[in-house]
Amino acid sequence: MPGVGVKSAQRMAFHILQRNKEGGRQLSQVLMAAITEIGNCRRCRTLSENELCTICINPAREQNLLCIVETPSDVLAVEQTGVFRGLYFVLMGHLSPIDGIGPEQLGIEYLRDLLNTGAITEVIMATSTTVEGETTAYYIAEITKSYAHIHTTRLALGMPLGGELEHLDGGTLARALSQRSEITV
Repeated sequence: MPGVGVKSAQRMAFHILQRNKEGGRQLSQVLMAAITEIGNCRRCRTLSENELCTICINPAREQNLLCIVETPSDVLAVEQTGVFRGLYFVLMGHLSPIDGIGPEQLGIEYLRDLLNTGAITEVIMATSTTVEGETTAYYIAEITKSYAHIHTTRLALGMPLGGELEHLDGGTLARALSQRSEITV
């Protein structure tokens, strides 16, 4: 499992086998239920127990805003801010020709279908700042350019809240300087 090393996995396994076999049975049942009952939302592709996720069926969401993210965990991260009230599209990865991941694997045809409805007026690119994430954002921005009614934006990047200049890496500081904005009072 990502983030769990061999030693940690061994400690967990021994704990379950030696001290909590009933907990292990419950865990296996929950995992089996998750594997069989959780799929992807038909519209946004995030994880969902139903054909459409709770975000996509929520009429209070701003139907014209679309935030494009790489993974379902990115949806959770944005949702935890409590700021974004639009909809999502989950790519399930990023472009990586070396790994054999192209537009087909990211569901770009489903994204085009969504954009073709005419309901989306702003696409917010929230991909990672890796080379692959930036390439993916650029690729999708090229697609959205052909839709005159769609404004494409990128998450602001730069200094973290409460950050100190001396602790920033050069790339982050350079981007913060190049994408600075006016202070409004």
